[in-house]
Amino acid sequence: MPSSDRQDLRTLRDLIRYGVSRLCETGAALGHGSDNPWDEAVYLVLHALHLPLDTLDPFLDARVLPHERTRVLELLDRRVAERVPAAYLTGEAWLRGHRFQVDPRVIVPRSPIAELLDQGLAPWVEPANVEAALDMCTGSGCLAILAALAFPQAHVDAVDVSADALEVARRNVADYALQDRLALRRSDLFDDLPARAYDVIVCNPPYVNSASMADLPAEYRHEPALALAGGTDGMDLVRRILRDAPRYLAPGGVLVLEIGHEREHFEAAFPALEPVWLETEAASDQILLLTREQLAQGQ
Repeated sequence: MPSSDRQDLRTLRDLIRYGVSRLCETGAALGHGSDNPWDEAVYLVLHALHLPLDTLDPFLDARVLPHERTRVLELLDRRVAERVPAAYLTGEAWLRGHRFQVDPRVIVPRSPIAELLDQGLAPWVEPANVEAALDMCTGSGCLAILAALAFPQAHVDAVDVSADALEVARRNVADYALQDRLALRRSDLFDDLPARAYDVIVCNPPYVNSASMADLPAEYRHEPALALAGGTDGMDLVRRILRDAPRYLAPGGVLVLEIGHEREHFEAAFPALEPVWLETEAASDQILLLTREQLAQGQ
């Protein structure tokens, strides 16, 4: 749209409609907080105008000032021209109603494990009985923080190999004032982790197989490959996690593991295991649960 025509975008409704059109026209890939162009455009417009993200209707037909229109359009232009995920443009991501600081040092929080933590992993876990929990491959720390909120009696360890990711996680832990119950640890999976028996381990590891990595949309290429790539079949890190997890689980403890769209590869790599596949509103056949006893028997 010529610059002169942009002056005709006078209201939030105009700007949102324009944003939806641009996202659709350019084929922008979604999935970093929004699964449709409308929600993505609404979020970017409301964020740019410093309006409450849950209050759109009263403002839809409000007119914007010229400098406000410029700010919105600059954000929308970067989103479609640079194919940057919205969360990196705004510096925040929302997961199950919780805000987390993010930047390109971590993947954008979106794990469906968050929905299961909302429910305290019921019926597989009794939240009040969880004394120690571990979030392996913590990234921004989002799942570790949600685990701390779900299990109020628990100490939570959050582990990542990336010092950069742990710096982002540290900011988020501080935002939720969980420093007394949530410890950040740098380790290559379990390699440098002190011995401890966890009642719950949650893990969203790098699991994208090589062929899928080569086909990732541009938006996903802004995320750290270290946090995505799982080797030829996506199971490189999963193999190590399943090998070592029994030594870090308490009797009766459970591992909740996200593997995305790699169920076929998982079953080929671990034919002797029979996990429980956990369903969420957002995901099917992407999250599995294994007990310590199952893992120990499968070694």
